Amino acid sequence: MTDGTSKAQFITMGCRLNAAESNALKQELGDVDNLVVINSCAVTNEAVRQTRQAIRKARRAKPDAHIVVTGCAAQVDAGSFTDMPEVSAVLGNAEKQRPSLFLPTHNDPLVVSDIMQVRETAPQLVSAFAGRARAFVEVQNGCDHRCTFCIIPYGRGNSRSVPAGAVIAHIEKLVDEGYREIVLTGVDVTSYGHDLPGRPHLGLLIEQILHHIPQLPRLRLSSVDGVEIDDRLFDILTAEPRMMPHLHLSLQSGNNMILKRMKRRHSRELAVDLVARLKAKRPEIAIGADIIAGFPTEDNAMFENSLSLIADCDIVHGHIFPYSPKEGTPAAKMPQHSRTIIKQRAAQLREAAGRQKDKWQRRMIGTEQQILVERPGDHGHAENFAAVKLNTTIADGTIARAQIIGIDGSQLTATICE
Repeated sequence: MTDGTSKAQFITMGCRLNAAESNALKQELGDVDNLVVINSCAVTNEAVRQTRQAIRKARRAKPDAHIVVTGCAAQVDAGSFTDMPEVSAVLGNAEKQRPSLFLPTHNDPLVVSDIMQVRETAPQLVSAFAGRARAFVEVQNGCDHRCTFCIIPYGRGNSRSVPAGAVIAHIEKLVDEGYREIVLTGVDVTSYGHDLPGRPHLGLLIEQILHHIPQLPRLRLSSVDGVEIDDRLFDILTAEPRMMPHLHLSLQSGNNMILKRMKRRHSRELAVDLVARLKAKRPEIAIGADIIAGFPTEDNAMFENSLSLIADCDIVHGHIFPYSPKEGTPAAKMPQHSRTIIKQRAAQLREAAGRQKDKWQRRMIGTEQQILVERPGDHGHAENFAAVKLNTTIADGTIARAQIIGIDGSQLTATICE
């Protein structure tokens, strides 16, 4: 994602949390001349390759620019970027809290502190925006778990949470500015509060947000770990109308042996049961999920369990990731599949997710949905996060009642109700 609307240019790779932080940095640095900030991702080798490609492209486009690389790839492998002649400076994730380090006048080309020593979140990094409709609010950062495929804890550090008062104050400000939907985001958002006094959980934070900001019409969660959905959070997800009926689960596999080798904390049975209980209480809830294709040691039968999980959990927002070994992770030392097998399995998972999404979209034809209108004013998302193309243009940030009339590729089409 590239944003070149300000003097400084921001190129963001990877997750919504990176997007949130890039937009927060833009508020601090947007008027700086000839600055390019590349916010990198380390989740896969492909993400790192794309980061390096973006760096070279940025240098070709702006030969005299001050190019700063930050983010998770910069944090875990700074040397690979300082060695690139196109790069002016490399800053770690904690250094995002110090915008002055990004300035061309700062002379240190490498500042990457020990992310494991970071104990707080940065207040200036809690907000990012999608037009004037949706805002992402960082409530948590870091991760205390060590999944065998994942390098992100070493890029983000240990789990740490933003106190509820600061979260509420920022959301109130965003709502006053006209934002109609807030997305709570983090690296492991369901671990929220474990490091705060009294150890409040995510459910309590959401209750406080909804209580103190009654004018907020829509609240949504980013990716969550189903094993940490307690009774309080479950009740909010299924009974609170301002909590959007959309949940994205970090599932990764549908086979119990592979889940154990990944060091995930849930089983296939827990995932299927959770979705069944959610849908029994709130049938309209839409399920998204991350699934990894071709994890080491995954045989055909294990893969079939992941393939069938898409239907068993009615996954309509499927994010499929071909497994990519990351140096420094235990999974990288396991017996690997060929890239051909990994690509084939990823393609099969995407096809299955596509079929599930198509059935879901067809069920919505003829229904009325509340659409949050986004730029350029003729498209948006329903409460269940279905993408919708409208038959007319209206002001972004409007929540419009629309009837679904058809499907156009990956999105629904709709006409505004009178």
